[in-house]
Amino acid sequence: MSSNSRKSGRVTLQDVANKVGVTKITVSRAIRTPEKVSESLRLTIHKAIDKMGYVPNRAASMLSAKQSKTVVLIVPSLSNGVFADVVRGINDVMLGQGFQILLGHSGYSLLEEERLIETYLQFGIDGIIISGTHHTERSNRLLRKSNLPVVEIMECNNNAIDMSVGLDHAQAGYKMTEHLIGKGYKNIGFAGARMDLRAQLRLDGWRKAIWEAELSDERVVTSNYSSNYQMGADMLTEILGEWPDTDCIFFCNDDLAAGALFECQRRNLKVPKDIAIVGFNDLDICSATNPKLTSVSIPRFDIGEQAATMLLKKINDEPIENMHLDLGFIISERGST
Repeated sequence: MSSNSRKSGRVTLQDVANKVGVTKITVSRAIRTPEKVSESLRLTIHKAIDKMGYVPNRAASMLSAKQSKTVVLIVPSLSNGVFADVVRGINDVMLGQGFQILLGHSGYSLLEEERLIETYLQFGIDGIIISGTHHTERSNRLLRKSNLPVVEIMECNNNAIDMSVGLDHAQAGYKMTEHLIGKGYKNIGFAGARMDLRAQLRLDGWRKAIWEAELSDERVVTSNYSSNYQMGADMLTEILGEWPDTDCIFFCNDDLAAGALFECQRRNLKVPKDIAIVGFNDLDICSATNPKLTSVSIPRFDIGEQAATMLLKKINDEPIENMHLDLGFIISERGST
């Protein structure tokens, strides 16, 4: 065992080389570029690695390479199905190219997001994917001064720090409301929780369509707390208590819409005969309820996949045709309207 490994207690690359009777470079090739080493020697080296418990020193590898093969992904929620699909899209692309992902969870806090950015920038990463285009001033400054590739996801914004991929949430809110008006609904409410920028943009789109149709824009209930089924039920109760003639409610996400639908069933209200219910994101629950929920379908997996692809192109200095990619949305019409 080498003197360095005796001091640290850690098996080194040199220890493995000594055990097999080859050079450190040969062991390194067997690990990084196995195709450059004969199969018999590669198997012998890996057998020694397993037996000795050698773990490659990633920090040392990063110092000797142009890339760390590590990117950061910061999302506001790990329990929200929307981000689960986005993460899956990013993961599929990144792992396929040999990159590892450091996952940060901000809990919808811009200050926590700022802390995560500051922490991860110390890790020698190759790039960052981050949810949304609204950050603290210091977060913006840290990201811009890092000179790293940055992709902001879920929104498409020409004023993004570097690159963006997502959709126009105001337009989605507008088109869904326009669709409801076209179906003959006149007294349409809006209910939203966790009113971040994306939820606010959906409300702005709802309001624009309501104004253009010269309908009442008073039927709005919002909360800054996380959404859940019970909150959807409570919001339905509040809207019907304040505006009993409401014939349709546009919920800013599917959890709220499903909770409202369950409350309608508890009250023996027929959906959509007595009141129509619509959501946003088109999560799996929309196809599992009875009736099935109408919702705005967004390309969650594709957003992740495209964000990862864009980031890799920037890391590898490859040309990018469109730095701000709008993947659009679809109104998925079902039985709740």
